[in-house]
Amino acid sequence: MATSSIISTMKDQEGMEIVYGADECHRHSIELLEELGFPKGVLPLKDLVECGRVKETGFVWMKLKAPYEHYFERTNTRVSYAAEVTGYVEKLKMKKMSGIKSKQMMIWVPISEMSMEDPKAKKITFKTPMGIGKSFPVTAFMTPEEEEKYLLQLKQNETKEI
Repeated sequence: MATSSIISTMKDQEGMEIVYGADECHRHSIELLEELGFPKGVLPLKDLVECGRVKETGFVWMKLKAPYEHYFERTNTRVSYAAEVTGYVEKLKMKKMSGIKSKQMMIWVPISEMSMEDPKAKKITFKTPMGIGKSFPVTAFMTPEEEEKYLLQLKQNETKEI
C-alpha cells in the first residue's frame, strides 16, 4: 500500500492536530497557507509524511521523506528544505522558522521568517535570523490559477479607483 493512501488525522486534548500521508499532508499544508493569507506555492514541499499544528501556540511542523531543494524560477532563488520544517504561524506571518535555507551568492542562508504587510500586499518578505530581509512579488509564489484571479482583482480595483 502506498504511503499517500494511508490517511490519518489525530487530535488530542491540547488542540494538537497531526496528519499523516502525502496526499492528506499536502491538502493540510495548502489549507494552512490559504488560512494565513499566503500563496499556495510559497512552501513547495514534496513527499510529506507528517504535518501538524498546535492551534493554541501557532506551532506547525512538516516532515518530509528526505531533504529537498526547489528552484523558484521567478525569483531566481534556490531553496533547501530539511527533512523537518517548523515555525510559528499567525495571519500573514510565519516566524521562528527552521529547516529552510536560501542560496544567496553561493552561501546557504537560513530563513527564519516570511511575512506580508496586509492581505492585499504585493510582496512577501523573507528574513534571516539576523533580521536581514529580501522581498519578492507575491505573484512569484502563486499557482497560475491564483495569479489569474489576483491580477483580475487588481485590475477591477484599479477600475474602481478611476
